[in-house]
Amino acid sequence: MNLVIDIGNSRTKLVAFHDGQPVDERIDEGHRLEGLETFCKVHTFAAAILSTVVDLDAAAEARLQALPCPLLRFTALTPVPLQNRYRTPETLGSDRLAAAVGAWTLRGGRNLLVIDAGSCITFDLVTADGAYVGGNITPGVQARLRAIDDYFPRLPLVEQKGPLPELGYDTQTAIRAGVVEGIRHEIEGYIRHFSVKYPDLLVFLTGGDDFHFESPIKSRIFADPFIVPRGLEAILTHHLVQKPN
Repeated sequence: MNLVIDIGNSRTKLVAFHDGQPVDERIDEGHRLEGLETFCKVHTFAAAILSTVVDLDAAAEARLQALPCPLLRFTALTPVPLQNRYRTPETLGSDRLAAAVGAWTLRGGRNLLVIDAGSCITFDLVTADGAYVGGNITPGVQARLRAIDDYFPRLPLVEQKGPLPELGYDTQTAIRAGVVEGIRHEIEGYIRHFSVKYPDLLVFLTGGDDFHFESPIKSRIFADPFIVPRGLEAILTHHLVQKPN
């Protein structure tokens, strides 16, 4: 059994994998890994992989040092089962590359568009020959709502949850619909654009934000909350296979 430790901007996800499939998950707020010891008491792990987009404090590092199994720290130098064509691989977010690998583990040999709708929304493309070719980054829902509040003093900070009319009937709904529906149209636009270039394109959607798409677009989308952990576990397995005895 393998352990995936995925530390994002605001929370930590611990996922246990058995035979390449997620079997248990724990999500904690923050980056201190306070639930790590308990999770390791529930499961017996042979190896672990860490991906983090933040710097960890001494307490979190101490918990990692106390792991009862070898730990692989995922960096730009870690070999992955894809060809990485990003021009500056050292600046590529580990979560983006892991998501690309995760989608490839599920539908390798196809052209894939991986969309992660989290704090930022990322669009990453993997070609059918197993190459990660790059992607784009844009602000997520909360960032856009806060930006409106920050840059326009007369406009309020609006909650993401609430009515989403086609056209806003007051300032609150105008902002919410403008942001949320705007992102939906943006995502649909990316899918349509790359579907022309890659007619067999498959789309994987992950992240915390939920969007409702038109039927022709929806049929191409596979939602999987474990895309990033799947990719990290595949990278760990790839490392263990490649590692000299």
